[in-house]
Amino acid sequence: MTNEQNAQMDMRPPQAARIDSERSFHDDVFVDPYEWMRDKESPRLKQYVADENAYTESRMAHLAPLHERLFEEFRSHVQETDMSVPTRMDGYWYYARTQKGRQYAVQCRLPVHDEDDWDPPVIDAATRPGQLEGEQIVLDANAEAEGHDFYRIGGMDISKDGRWMLLGVDTNGDERYDFTIREIATGRELPERFAGIAAACFTPDARYVFYTVLDEAQRPWLIRRHKVGTAVADDVDVYREDDERFWAGIGVSFDERHLVIGTGSKTTSEVLMLPVSDPEGEFTTFIPRKEGVEYDVSFATFEGAGEHGGDVPVAVVYHNATNPNFEIDVIDMREHGAPYMLGDGTMIACGSPYGCELGDAVIDGASAMPVGTPFDDPRNPQLLRGVRGLAIDGIALHRHFVALSYRADGLPRLAVMGKAAAADDFLHGRPWRFEAVTPPALDGDWTPQDVPAPALDGFDGAAERLYSIGTSGNPSYDAPRMRYLFTSYTRPGELHELDTRDGSDVLLKEATVLGGYDPRDYAERRVWVTARDGERIPVSLVYRRDAMRGRMPMFVIGYGAYEISSDPGFSIARLSLLDRGVLYVVPHVRGGGEMGRAWYENGRRLRKKRTFEDFVDVTAALQDCGLADPARTVANGGSAGGLLMGAVANMAPERYAGIEADVPFVDALTTMLDPSLPLTVTEWDEWGDPLHDAEAYRYMRDYSPYENAPVPEPAADGATRAVWRDGEAVAHYPKIFVTTSMNDTRVLVVEPLKWVARLQAAGLDALIKIEVEAGHGGGTGRYKQWRDVCYENAWCLEAMGAEEPLESAVR
Repeated sequence: MTNEQNAQMDMRPPQAARIDSERSFHDDVFVDPYEWMRDKESPRLKQYVADENAYTESRMAHLAPLHERLFEEFRSHVQETDMSVPTRMDGYWYYARTQKGRQYAVQCRLPVHDEDDWDPPVIDAATRPGQLEGEQIVLDANAEAEGHDFYRIGGMDISKDGRWMLLGVDTNGDERYDFTIREIATGRELPERFAGIAAACFTPDARYVFYTVLDEAQRPWLIRRHKVGTAVADDVDVYREDDERFWAGIGVSFDERHLVIGTGSKTTSEVLMLPVSDPEGEFTTFIPRKEGVEYDVSFATFEGAGEHGGDVPVAVVYHNATNPNFEIDVIDMREHGAPYMLGDGTMIACGSPYGCELGDAVIDGASAMPVGTPFDDPRNPQLLRGVRGLAIDGIALHRHFVALSYRADGLPRLAVMGKAAAADDFLHGRPWRFEAVTPPALDGDWTPQDVPAPALDGFDGAAERLYSIGTSGNPSYDAPRMRYLFTSYTRPGELHELDTRDGSDVLLKEATVLGGYDPRDYAERRVWVTARDGERIPVSLVYRRDAMRGRMPMFVIGYGAYEISSDPGFSIARLSLLDRGVLYVVPHVRGGGEMGRAWYENGRRLRKKRTFEDFVDVTAALQDCGLADPARTVANGGSAGGLLMGAVANMAPERYAGIEADVPFVDALTTMLDPSLPLTVTEWDEWGDPLHDAEAYRYMRDYSPYENAPVPEPAADGATRAVWRDGEAVAHYPKIFVTTSMNDTRVLVVEPLKWVARLQAAGLDALIKIEVEAGHGGGTGRYKQWRDVCYENAWCLEAMGAEEPLESAVR
C-alpha cells in the first residue's frame, strides 16, 4: 500500500453512541446498542450521518483519480444525445429524447397522419425537442426537476384523445407521488391535486380518475374515484383492502373495456372489474380469492373465427390453482357465462410442478423431484415439451398475433404465432403451434471453441450468448407486427419488429455503444454448480476473451428473493470491470424466479438460508477450481440482495476480500417483528412471521446479518478485537462498503446505519455513503447515477486489486 493509503487506514471512524435497548420475544433477549438511530430526525443522528459521510469521503479521497477515469470511460461509451423508437398509441407516435449535458429525458410526440401507417417516423435525434414540424413536448423532466435535489416520475397516463396528462412526481424519494392533471398543449393544470398517493389512472375519456391511497405503513390499500372538475374532498371510496397482508391497485384493461382492481399478497390474489362505460357502478369480483391461489384475467376476441364469420369472445386466465408453476386457460365466453372458476376453459400452457411445494397435486412425487427435471405435458405447445425449469410468465393476444412469455433452463423465452392459427388451434382443441423467437446471430461472432476455459472443464454448461428476450413497446391491440427486445450481458439491446404473417424481422434500433466497443471481444458462459444439498445452480460468467486465466479478480453479484430473476442485461458500467480482467459472475440463487416457482419456494421462509448457501457454494467452486482468487473477490447485492451480502459476510468471510451492500436489508428480524413499519405485514409471506411464530423467529435470528455480525471485545493488551457471537475471534472479515438513503421507505436507513456502527465498533473496515435527499433507488438524474456507480466501482476495483486496464486486445 502507498503511504497515502496507509494514512487513510489510520483514520478512525465516527464513534456511534451506545444506548442499550432490549428486544425480547419468544424467550430470547437481544440487547441493541444502536436502536436509537431509528429516529432519523434527531440532532444526534443527523450529526452521526454527517460524520460518517465525511469519514467515507476522506477514506475514498485517494480513489478520486480512478473515480474520474471510470466516469470518463463510461461517458466515452454513451451516445448522450439519442432517442427511443416512436411507439404508436391512439393518434400519436410517442418517444423519448436524451440530450448531451441534460440529466433527464424529454418526452415528445408526433401526430399519426394515416390510420393504416404503422411504420414509426424517422427522426433525427440531433434535432432539438420541439423543432420538428408537428412535434409536441409532452414533458420535459429537466425543466420540471429544477429546484429539486431529487426528482422521479411515478406515473404518466394520457387520455385517449391525447389532450390530458395525469402526472405523478416524487421529489424526496419516499415513493409517495403527487399527481396533477395537465393539458398537454397549453401546460395548464387543473386545480385537483392528489397528494402522497401510490398511483393513478384515467378512464379512457379522462372524465374520471381512479387512484390508490397508501396507509401509514406504505401499503396501497384504498381505491378512490374522482370526477374531473370536482373537489378532491368529494372523492368516493370504491374499494378498501382491510387485510394488512394485501395490497391493491387499479388500471384499465388492455382492451380498454374494463377498469380492473387487482389485490394480492405474496401468495394470493383477486381481480375485480367494472365496465369503463359505467365508471360510477359497482366493481364485481371475477373469481373470489382463495388462500394460496394467484390469478389474473384478460379479455380478447378471435375476430371472425366463429360460425358464419362471427367473433369469438374469450377470457384468458393465468393462475396457479391447479399447477403451482402456473397455467393459462382460455374460456370461450359464448359457451360459458359468469360466474367463473379457476380451471374453467381449455389449458393451453402449463409450467413444471417439479420441486414445487404443491407439485404432488399435479404429478405424484413431483415435489421431491429436482427442479431441473425435464417436464413433458402433451397439452403443451411442442416447444415447451421436455423443458427444464419450465415456468409460464404470461400471454398477450393482439388482433394479429399472440405472444407467449415463459422461462426455460433459467432464462426468459418468447414464442409467437399468428392470431388466426391460434383461433384455429383453440377451436379444434389442439396444442397451440407457437414458434420460438430467437435473436438474430451476430456476424462473425465467436464459437464455444474460441473461448476455452480449462478450469471450467469439470462443470456442465457451455459458452454461449446468454439472452433476455421479451415483448416491448406493444401498447396497441391493432398493431400488425410484434415488437420484441433482446439483450445479453455483452451484446447491447436490439429492438425488432416481427411480422407473423410472412416471418419478416426488421431491426428498429440497436443500442449505440461508442468508443470502438465490439461485443465479439467479450464472452458469456453458463455453468451449473452443485450446491451442498445437491441442487444444481445456474451461474452466468462474463469476461474479456483475452482475460480468461487462473486466479482472476472476481465480482460476484446476487439477489435471490421475491421470485425476481437476475436475467442477462447489458451494462456500460460493467465494461470498465471486464476491461480490467475481472470475471463477472451472477449466481442465480434460490429465492429468485430463474427456474420457476419451485426456485422461489426453495429460497424463502424456513428455506431462506439456501439463498446464502448457494451464493457461497458458487463462489467457493469458482475459487477452488483455480479460476478466481479469494483475496481478489468482491461481492455485491442490493436491498434483499444486501441481506444476502450481510449473511455471506458472516457465513464465509474468508471467501471475500470486499463486499458492497446497497440499501441492505440487514436488520431483517427487527423489521419483521414490528407490524407498524412499512411493508412488514405484507412481507411475512416472504420471510416468515417471527412475531407470532417462534420457529420463524429462531430461524431468522440465526441468519439476520446485524445480530450475527462481529462485536468488539477488549483484548489483553488493551486494544479491541472482533469476535463472533460465540466468543471466537474473527480471523478475517471482508472490507464493507454500504450505500443507503435517508428517505428510503423500503429499507429504512436505520438498518445499514446500525450494521456499519456495529462493524466499526468491532474494529472492522466498513464505510457507508448516505444519500440525504433520495430513496430506495438512490439519486436521480443520469449523470449523477453514472458518477455514483463509478464511485462504487472504484472501491470494488481497489478491493480486487484491478485498478489498471488490460493492455491486450482480442482483435
